[in-house]
Amino acid sequence: MISVVIPAKDEFENIKPLVKEIYSTLTNLTNFEIIYVDDGSTDGTFDEIARLKSNGFPALRALKHAISVGQSTAVFDGVKAAKGELIVTLDADGQNNPVNIPAMLEQAYQLPKGSHFCIAGFRKNRKDTAWYRFQSRIANKVRASILDDGTPDSGCGIKVFPRATFLQLPYFDHMHRYIPALIKRLEGKIVVVEVDHRNRQAGESKYNMWNRLWVGIVDMWAVRWLQKRNKISRIIETLD
Repeated sequence: MISVVIPAKDEFENIKPLVKEIYSTLTNLTNFEIIYVDDGSTDGTFDEIARLKSNGFPALRALKHAISVGQSTAVFDGVKAAKGELIVTLDADGQNNPVNIPAMLEQAYQLPKGSHFCIAGFRKNRKDTAWYRFQSRIANKVRASILDDGTPDSGCGIKVFPRATFLQLPYFDHMHRYIPALIKRLEGKIVVVEVDHRNRQAGESKYNMWNRLWVGIVDMWAVRWLQKRNKISRIIETLD
């Protein structure tokens, strides 16, 4: 089974279109579930998910946080609740296109079973403003020089990785931005796949340059610290 995990805060208008696209893409491909984690929404996001579940979309599941605790915690709780061996993450705003999921799953199926990996999306042709694209290029270059995480676009929400791998990663706020680096720390393989990027259809972005910048600087060096102090043991013989 594939578990599609979607963190969402105040994305009422984007829920139904995205769920319909996921169903259209995966129904004849694999068994799947869709887990929304409502991160303290106030616009009826959870109620919309419940309505859809009872009206033709039984694969839907949902968790609701009492208050907003952030995207990383939402992803973490969604993965913990997942039943699938493989996790697909998507942003709730509809900018990630589910039609890219099959190609990413194909890459995942080619890797050894039980291995650590991350299939990471790369939004080569982004639909953001020129100013936002400029910010992202600078941030990605800085991050790559510090972390060497093997991906040109760590902020892309569409990723595929084993549930078992994710549960071995150190949890901290904002860790969702560093999943490739944290998986590479486990000697996992990073595979980059070019994906679509679309304009947000409804609602407003929860992020801007300032609420990313300072935490990003601190987090990058924290991940670098984890990388430098990581030890991978290889047991070559045992005697019981």
